[in-house]
Amino acid sequence: MIRLASALGVIVALLLIVVAVVPAGLPFGGAPAAQAQAAAVFSPEPQVAAPAPSGPPPVKVPPPVADVLQSGVLIVISKASQRMYVFKDGVPWASSPVSTGKRGHGTPAGVFPILQKRVHHRSNLYSNAPMPYMQRLTWRGIAIHAGRLPGYPASHGCIRLPYSFARALFSLTRADSTTVVVTNEAVGSDDTAVTLALNTQHPQSINPVPPPLQKPEAALAAVTLPVTMTGAGQTIQLAAATSADEAEARWTALVARYPALAGFRKSVVPAVEQSRQYYRLRASAPGAHAYCASLKRAGQDCFKVS
Repeated sequence: MIRLASALGVIVALLLIVVAVVPAGLPFGGAPAAQAQAAAVFSPEPQVAAPAPSGPPPVKVPPPVADVLQSGVLIVISKASQRMYVFKDGVPWASSPVSTGKRGHGTPAGVFPILQKRVHHRSNLYSNAPMPYMQRLTWRGIAIHAGRLPGYPASHGCIRLPYSFARALFSLTRADSTTVVVTNEAVGSDDTAVTLALNTQHPQSINPVPPPLQKPEAALAAVTLPVTMTGAGQTIQLAAATSADEAEARWTALVARYPALAGFRKSVVPAVEQSRQYYRLRASAPGAHAYCASLKRAGQDCFKVS
């Protein structure tokens, strides 16, 4: 009996030890569950992998030349002349000498948007070279920026400008309303720059090569300018007839000679000058002022109204 009591005492003692060690509410054999719970509490959160790159930046097509001539900025860069011409809302803003790409690093010709603007930028390709007032044209390293102008093509493909001009141009442009035309043709005046820009095929992708510059009358026949019926646009006057019928006949003849005029909004405005009745033949469209200059060079009477 004594031995039996001792054995029972040992068993009771062991049971008390087990109850003290195992947390309340856990069944016997629940230690693995407790370990799992502790591991969940003290282990670090799982690391989420960084998202994979989404691929190359999407291609951005610049606004049509006719649109920025109505409201926006047009930049024309002649590699042959090493000069830039800038127009704000169809009016000449300023021009400047440039330095484009040297042999082996030529500046591509075409029509480009402004993809990115940075006041302080350094080249990722060429020894961390500074590119103040950088305006990116392509994702392959072509940009407009301030730099040294030795008087000839000397860059690695970018278009260099005098520092003060680059700063002023940077303040003028907006990415959604600026179009840059880079041409191999020689350009010697604002009118030639606008005609060439209007004559350049608008790209569906980056870096198209523009067709050769046509003679003024041929270029005018090829240009089609959209009309903004809800906007004021720009207005030009083509003739002052002595009757409404004569004004209509003049319009028909002009459209036959210059088909692009069919895209303009025509108006015949009665007016009295020195007791005589006239009918002014006018036309409105985005970029009409620039087109008027081209008409003049082709020998057609035209002047700006508004």
